[in-house]
Amino acid sequence: MAPNKEIRKSLNMVRTQTMERAQGNAVPIEYRTLSIHVTETHRSGKNGFIAGDSKKSSWGFKGKSKEEDLSSEADFFSTVDFHKLSETEINLRFNSNETLGLAKADAERRLKANGPNTLTVRKPNYAKKIFGYLFGGFCSILWVGVITFIICWRPPLSNPPNITNLALAILVLFVIILQAGFSAFQDFSTARVMSSIIDMIPADCHVIRDGQLIKIPASSLVVGDRVHLSLGNKVPADLRLLQASSDTRFDRSVLTGESDAIEASTTATDENFLESKNVAFMGTHVVQGSCVGVVVLKGNDTLMGRINKLTTGRKPKTTIIQREITRFIRIIITMTVLLIVFITVVWLTWLHPDHPNFMSVAYLLVTLMGCVIAFIPEGVPVCVSLTLLMIARRMRENDILPKALSTVETLGCVNVICSDKTGTLTENKMHVTNVAFLDHESTPEEFSSKIEKGIGANTLPQPDDDHLLLSIRQLQLATELCNNAKFDSETKHLPLAERKVLGDATDSALLRFASSVSDTTALTTCFERILEIPFNSRNKWMMTVYQGTSGEPQVIKTLFGSNMMSAGNTSPNEKDDMLVFVKGAPDVLLPYCTSYWSVNNKSSPQPLTQEWSEELSRIQQAWSRRGQRVLMLCKGRYSPYLADRHLSVAGSSTSNAIQEELTRQGLQELCILGLVGIMDPPRPEIKETIKACRMAGARFFMVTGDYGLTAAAIAKQIGLFSSEREPHTYNHIMDPSYGRTKEAIASEMSSYEESLSEYEIGVPRFREGTSLVLTGTDLSKMSPGEWDLVCTYEEIVFARTSPEQKLRIVSEFQQRDGIVAVTGDGVNDAPALKAADVGVAVVSGSDVAIEAADLILLGGFDSIPAAIRLGRLAFQNLQKVIGYLLPAGSWSEVWPVLINTFLGAPLSLSSFLMVIICCFTDTFPCTALVMEQEEFNLLSLKPRNSKKEHLITLKIYGQSYFFVGTIMTFFCNMFFFLYLKEYTGLGFRDLVFTFGNIPEEKLKYGVSVDDFNNYYVNTGQCVCFVTLVIMQWGNILSVRNRRESILKADPFRKERRNLWLFLGILLSFLVAVLVTETPGIQNLMLTNSVPIKYWLLPVPCALFLLLADEIRKLIVRVFPRSIIGRIAW
Repeated sequence: MAPNKEIRKSLNMVRTQTMERAQGNAVPIEYRTLSIHVTETHRSGKNGFIAGDSKKSSWGFKGKSKEEDLSSEADFFSTVDFHKLSETEINLRFNSNETLGLAKADAERRLKANGPNTLTVRKPNYAKKIFGYLFGGFCSILWVGVITFIICWRPPLSNPPNITNLALAILVLFVIILQAGFSAFQDFSTARVMSSIIDMIPADCHVIRDGQLIKIPASSLVVGDRVHLSLGNKVPADLRLLQASSDTRFDRSVLTGESDAIEASTTATDENFLESKNVAFMGTHVVQGSCVGVVVLKGNDTLMGRINKLTTGRKPKTTIIQREITRFIRIIITMTVLLIVFITVVWLTWLHPDHPNFMSVAYLLVTLMGCVIAFIPEGVPVCVSLTLLMIARRMRENDILPKALSTVETLGCVNVICSDKTGTLTENKMHVTNVAFLDHESTPEEFSSKIEKGIGANTLPQPDDDHLLLSIRQLQLATELCNNAKFDSETKHLPLAERKVLGDATDSALLRFASSVSDTTALTTCFERILEIPFNSRNKWMMTVYQGTSGEPQVIKTLFGSNMMSAGNTSPNEKDDMLVFVKGAPDVLLPYCTSYWSVNNKSSPQPLTQEWSEELSRIQQAWSRRGQRVLMLCKGRYSPYLADRHLSVAGSSTSNAIQEELTRQGLQELCILGLVGIMDPPRPEIKETIKACRMAGARFFMVTGDYGLTAAAIAKQIGLFSSEREPHTYNHIMDPSYGRTKEAIASEMSSYEESLSEYEIGVPRFREGTSLVLTGTDLSKMSPGEWDLVCTYEEIVFARTSPEQKLRIVSEFQQRDGIVAVTGDGVNDAPALKAADVGVAVVSGSDVAIEAADLILLGGFDSIPAAIRLGRLAFQNLQKVIGYLLPAGSWSEVWPVLINTFLGAPLSLSSFLMVIICCFTDTFPCTALVMEQEEFNLLSLKPRNSKKEHLITLKIYGQSYFFVGTIMTFFCNMFFFLYLKEYTGLGFRDLVFTFGNIPEEKLKYGVSVDDFNNYYVNTGQCVCFVTLVIMQWGNILSVRNRRESILKADPFRKERRNLWLFLGILLSFLVAVLVTETPGIQNLMLTNSVPIKYWLLPVPCALFLLLADEIRKLIVRVFPRSIIGRIAW
């Protein structure tokens, strides 16, 4: 692994690093089995990928270290021996009867003792959650306010008791509960989403209880249950297979990443439990046949359950927006504490000694809490939750389901997207596009036309017929007979394109091809399958063995030779052979081939010379470059007579020995019948999707298990590779001069060193126009220095990769300042999904993948650009929300406290009114602000640099505090003192530096000091409050546009229409009326009615604020490099 942060080196130093090789990485990984997958996935926790963050054991074993636990889990399956036991031993061990199954009473007792068959889901610590809701964020310091107000309510600090302080304590407590409620609602919405989409195990399954086959919930399965599975069933637990039809196949792709089905066996085929084919694993699917198995492991003890623990045992990652909110809270709390400390020091050293009657201890404490309430914008957490909630709702409208609201914004920062190929970039609808003999290339349509004009359906070619017809018929039958797919009987009457095929994608494509050429139903029934070796990733080929039927023995002889056996031959001799079909990758089967079927020579087969081997490679390369998967069909011979002799000599007739003999004979002297090219068409929208992601500044990579050349061809078709030039390979990483001229190397070196000198922290380096193809073998050999080079490429295809390598890819890019999004659908993808900054799973994916992901795609992959756009919109709207809240909810509330403390003038805004502004009058318009649409195409921006471009910046503070906030502060305090001057005769000059000693001689006739302090000051505070409420109307119309003029982007026109703003303004006005005009609130919270004059005067001030900001925006647009333009937010 690369270190967490490496110093960027020059190109010469990087070249030196490319020669580094760790001994452990020296051997390339050619093939990975299921057991290796599991072991490496567990071990990766030691490197910090999965379980490294957990301080405790991921598995919960007490008295063991984390390393011991991981090692124990990794070695667990090597000690399991269920697959080696006979059926009788299985029944004895689990006390089960092969005909009666378990008794219902016994099953219920086991269920009660061992628990249900479910996977572990992270159980929330409710006590910890509630504590976090009530004491996290701003609530921590607000609790200090609650305690302080309660202390100041009663003697000795307040005598007589001050009921207003008690009311303030209750009000602040209400604010805390309100914020906690929104946090809880946010978590509740996440839990509700998860409960609606996660189905850990299939709902029902069929088991034998008391001798009867019954349907029960899969969660009620117990160890020892006999489960019946059929085509399409999802395996509900780890089963030891006791019975299986000859064609039973399991799709293990969710565990292994391999798309090819695995055949079932009733006997152990490997010493390792994970490799033996007589075991069916939980979460896999039956894609062919039917079987019966005994439950040997259930729930968390299964393979899927143990992989699931890798993600559920990991500490949840902190999202970027969570870090930004935490940073904002820390800044505000730090400023608040500093202000409190400063005022306390001033009170101790100056105010109390010089003006002992001005500020008592109770008054000081209330003032300090006023600072807390003033500086903290209590409405921010509520508005942040509302913003994310609204964006999440818009995402759901785009078929994107965010599991957590805090993940929404992270998408806007994504600069690397690692995507699967099959089913994501392609449609997963394979079909044959090209067919060829070594001396003749064609298409399925031409084949069909030749057969139709020549011999017709279900007809044998005659000796006088065109030799091409015999060649086509042989290849057609080979694709159909060396195949385990079949048409669904219920759809056989439909046209070919509408029929449903049961089987894997490759076999389905070959079956449709054979049926499209002509109907061969009458011919295929003349072939009887005897033996079979299914396709697997170790062999990379499939083999079937046929003999003719007793009723129609001539068909197989006419087509494939007179020495072909039929079912009526009970005593074969050494000259009698069975027909062998083999299909697989050309490069794999070519060493076993000695001849080829020639279309142009009736004396076929012809010897396979070097010239024709090169022709085969040419065809494979040409088709692969078009994005086709190339398969070769061959025929061979299998002699039962020779097989019996060899097995008798060897003294073994087990199924493994028979399979070894079949492999030995079947791969001898193969004859190449032909080649087929299979295409999985790219999704029609994927090209625009990749283009949109790149326009948004996100590099788009393909991570696939497919052949490198095929993956590169698909990459070119979908626009992932933008250049027609051949992509770089690992050779270019090892030696940057590989295949290049000295001039090109010098130019590259110069530009690269220049990019190093201009490197900006948090921004990945790009090398535009360069593409790269790497395989899993390459990744296993790469050093940290080589990863530095790889991470500079803009277009990369990672081919033949394992799940561990996918995890490493994510980690390497994250260490080099990448914000990585990963798509996946299998259990094997879960660690990478969890490690990514944004994990994206499709709704049809595995349960563990959905659990590990952050976003669920309900539709196509083309919704990703919309998700990125909405993520950026969330960040932009959050900045607007905070830019709206800070002027009135923070800055303008602090200055009344400062003026009161340092200038000795009356407090112009009470703590109660400060809370009302923050939590009510500002919140309603702010809620409307979260509905804002984007000002411009957000996908045209580069991804936000999360290390430098924070949610709250100095520019936003400057705009909110020193521009908008200062204007508001001036007008609200001006109207406070203007009201006092008008109604009491005392203005600002008369009240400044009085420190509570009101000049009675200057008061108007009939106004006493008590009236001044207890009525007029309270009314003046309401005037200040109303002024702030109304001026915020101008602020919200201004802040919704960062650059555009309101004349161009008003809230009425369709593009930026937001009529919710006016509803929010109306509600804030009604709250202001309620607070100032309700008698109960007036008596309790010391508010008074505001003269109508002071409801009207702030309106032109709000318009002035809007006009002033419009002038600022105009200067920014016209003179973007001016001082005002440089400091604009």
